Amino acid sequence: MGQTRPPIPVLLITAISSNSVEAIEWGAAQIEAAWGEVWLKTPIFDFDHTSFYNATMGGGIKKQLFAFEQPIDPGKLPSIKNNSNAIEKVFEGLRSHDVERPINIDPGYVTEAKLILATIKDRDHRVYLGEGIYGEVTLAYHGKKWNPSRWTYPDYVSPENLDFVEKCRLRLRQKLQVMRAEGSAR
Repeated sequence: MGQTRPPIPVLLITAISSNSVEAIEWGAAQIEAAWGEVWLKTPIFDFDHTSFYNATMGGGIKKQLFAFEQPIDPGKLPSIKNNSNAIEKVFEGLRSHDVERPINIDPGYVTEAKLILATIKDRDHRVYLGEGIYGEVTLAYHGKKWNPSRWTYPDYVSPENLDFVEKCRLRLRQKLQVMRAEGSAR
């Protein structure tokens, strides 16, 4: 019989999308206040890899990725996703907007082997995590590179975003080495 062990800590990441740079900046301040210090962020980039979100978010969508300083227990992802949904609702209530969804905050995490994104939508390639939240393996690390699945969002395979995820993987490895030396991670 196998024996369970505590999960290995992961590096929390978040993507914020909006057709307003000010909304992204507002969201960035909210997530840092809620989840801790941001260690790394991408420049804000044009999210023109798909038109899927244009119906609810309008055109000219921008996006930015954030990675947090402190590793977390991966079991916290459902509550973090529910918190991100609550932050979105706060922004919606601050004033009237010309789009149905003025901001989208999508948390996930990076391990040494995968990038997981949280979602409220169940599909065949997603697993239930709890609290109404599902997880999707968006990228898998093997063969010394990040590999997409057939469901990976197109912006996550851009060279810049793959570089961001690789920096997160390497940062997590460094953090885990220190934690293991201190006896706080397996």
